[in-house]
Amino acid sequence: MTSLVGGLKMAVTGTLQLRRFSARLVLFLAGFGVLNPGNCDEQVPLILWTSEGVSLPAQSPPAAGHVVGPQQLAGYLQRALRAGPKNVVLFLQDKMSVEDFTLYGGAFGNKQDSVFPNLEDALMSSSSPLVLASVSWPASSAVIGQLQDQLETSPLYMDPETLSQLRLNASSPALLVFRLPYGGGSDLMSAKEILSGNDELIGQVLSTMKTQSVPYTAIYTALQPSREVVSLSMDSGLGGGRSLLQARGHRERERERERQRKMKEKAQIYAPVEFKEGEDTCVLLWARSLSVSILRSGRWEEHDLTLSTFGEGVSPKLHGSSCDKTRARLVLNYENVLGHRSFKLIFAMNQRLYKVSARRWFTLDAVELEYDGTKATFNGSRNVYAPAEYSYRCESVTSFRWPLLVPRSSKDPANQWRVSFKDFQIQGFNVSGSEFSYASDCAGFFSPGIWMGLMTSLLMVLVLTYGLHMIMQLRTMDRFDDPKGPAISVPQIE
Repeated sequence: MTSLVGGLKMAVTGTLQLRRFSARLVLFLAGFGVLNPGNCDEQVPLILWTSEGVSLPAQSPPAAGHVVGPQQLAGYLQRALRAGPKNVVLFLQDKMSVEDFTLYGGAFGNKQDSVFPNLEDALMSSSSPLVLASVSWPASSAVIGQLQDQLETSPLYMDPETLSQLRLNASSPALLVFRLPYGGGSDLMSAKEILSGNDELIGQVLSTMKTQSVPYTAIYTALQPSREVVSLSMDSGLGGGRSLLQARGHRERERERERQRKMKEKAQIYAPVEFKEGEDTCVLLWARSLSVSILRSGRWEEHDLTLSTFGEGVSPKLHGSSCDKTRARLVLNYENVLGHRSFKLIFAMNQRLYKVSARRWFTLDAVELEYDGTKATFNGSRNVYAPAEYSYRCESVTSFRWPLLVPRSSKDPANQWRVSFKDFQIQGFNVSGSEFSYASDCAGFFSPGIWMGLMTSLLMVLVLTYGLHMIMQLRTMDRFDDPKGPAISVPQIE
């Protein structure tokens, strides 16, 4: 253990030879997991490096067992970006833990089975790698907002194909975000395959950046931890590492449910988008997911706007928004969405008095997409409405699959677009403070289940009524045969 800790310190300070960084990266991360097993379910690793030929001032990582919080992480990033390249490539995985490197990084001599060859090559070629093994996951999930504030630029959500068409400039800062999936649970092979695919994507991106000859700073981290670490005493050492990994495969299924429950409890609900006129809030918007898609070459290309709109440290640009007593207009401004440098998502609302109901209602008259001088308009006034004192909420507001938003006309550019809002809630009038008013839900009173129950009950009532009617029509005999008397003769004419 003493030699392991000494090796870790040498890897951090740069005295260790980086040509063997791949194996020691795994041991470094695994060592931190052993030294601080108590709260590993709340931490994710973060790895930072620069392109070949670019050096950064040495930064000392925290002591073993120390968890890097949001402020300390911001300090690390600030020092790296102050002296390093301003083109930042962020590989943001959905989930990741220290054990992912231990399980799949060839930590116990099976180096040929490592799923991180491209990551290891990048760390070997970099002269300024920084490995933070224990970063609190709320801090890592806010890394986009921290980078956005320090670079003073909006994040660009990319894929390798889009990156090849983008021309970067060393003098202009850029924040390129690549979202990476993660497969967890009891299916360990699927997790290994997905991590291997993520490493291949990292290799493609770094290869494209190398062809453009633009220096860059790369960061690899995750939004949440992927699994818990089994408790391991210091007395056991590393000798039981292989058997521990084998035992974990059998325990994973039982632990997954508990981990998911804990993650849901710890998850923080982000605040809604809030537009103020003066000091008063007049428009509120919240959604679990905002996405737009465009049809190109017979294929739908989707772009997720959620992380650019909501979340800790995210401040969407709302210039162009306005509101008064009868009209409200919320404008969300983005950059570089599906190849369009300027992109706006606009919600236009109106409040009117309806004489039939003798009360005021507000309607979402239109959802507009403005991009590079073109406007696509979806009409929502027929389906998206609520009393003026309420907010409007719906589990799904889309322009397809039972659409609530429809293109304004058959020739409108909106026919080439799709919009999808999940857990959508909006209020444009009579906002009190920074909280939504009582929500008018889009679900009708008579749901399909209610209608099925009513129709089944009605059918049963009809069958019962018919049966009672048939019973009431039965008539008893008015003549009976007496065995002691003469037989009854019934004339045929009767």
